[in-house]
Amino acid sequence: MSAYKILLLPGDGIGPEISAEAEKVIDFLGRAGVASFEIERGLVGGAAYDVHGVAISEGDMALAQAADAVLLAAVGGPKWDGVPYDVRPEAGLLRLRKDLGLFANLRPAICYPALADASSLKRELVDGLDIMIVRELTGGVYFGEPKEITDLGDGQKRAVDTQVYETYEIERIGRVAFELARKRRNKVTSSEKANVMKSGYLWREVVTALHKREYADVQLEHMLADALAMQLVRWPKQFDVVVTDNLFGDMLSDEAAMLTGSLGMLPSASLGAADANGKRKAMYEPCHGSAPDIAGKGVANPIAMIGSLGMAMRYSFDNPKAADAIDAAISGVLGKGLRTADIKGDAPASISTREMGDAIVAELKTILA
Repeated sequence: MSAYKILLLPGDGIGPEISAEAEKVIDFLGRAGVASFEIERGLVGGAAYDVHGVAISEGDMALAQAADAVLLAAVGGPKWDGVPYDVRPEAGLLRLRKDLGLFANLRPAICYPALADASSLKRELVDGLDIMIVRELTGGVYFGEPKEITDLGDGQKRAVDTQVYETYEIERIGRVAFELARKRRNKVTSSEKANVMKSGYLWREVVTALHKREYADVQLEHMLADALAMQLVRWPKQFDVVVTDNLFGDMLSDEAAMLTGSLGMLPSASLGAADANGKRKAMYEPCHGSAPDIAGKGVANPIAMIGSLGMAMRYSFDNPKAADAIDAAISGVLGKGLRTADIKGDAPASISTREMGDAIVAELKTILA
């Protein structure tokens, strides 16, 4: 039986609550003989700052480098609003992405049939929705230099963030998108702002050349990011794989999440380049934040966290059967009408974080029996 090392980083807010439910699934998969897991635990975000004075310690970064996959829950909260910028909770997340070389962020937006009425859009627009947003994760405006605030005197300041992309960065994220599309519906929508941004112009030029050179069998279209945002709420099922930069990917994937009914439904995978053995550094996390307003109340939705574990089974542990089983268990539980508060809609009652985790494990037992 394969053995895998997972670094679990619960983080802040609801992070520890939803991490506990993912651990239940990990424990069950181990008992069921699906795989053997070794779990190590670390601190990230505000939790790390409170102990170490930084958003992630050197020791926990070493554990992340050694892990087969990192499973992270959430970081941040108003408690740490006043800490220095370089050690703010989000800095831990950005360092993990940068130091592990996690350039490809995969964010699926799937609308389960049982939740079609929970979306803010009409059922016919989202029922059966299955989009994969591929976001470039280690370049662009979040990492570009210079990044600074300069005091100009007389009460005036200037803030600068730099949007930077090089050809190789665009090519490698483009390849991820085209390869994924070949396994799906064979269509890629590349999105930027080529009309007003030099980086967007280069992005379109490089993706077009890559497509012509290596992926002419895949349908490619280009769409400006603002137009794509509009089309996501007008006719979302027109999209298959969307590839875009760090900034636009951040915003568009959150918009796509709400098509599914709740941010609590959206998992993600962040992948690095394959090494000589085909292994990739990888981190898996829900797309939602730490939700400090509901932390400790037992009402958070753990589905995105458990779905992120499912993506780890698919992309890091080469176990599509287990990944499919986790997806089926989530769908089965939703099909029975079980809902946490965020996806309750018109249902007469909701269940707790713990009860949702228990229900998914029970469904898994049936599926894998």
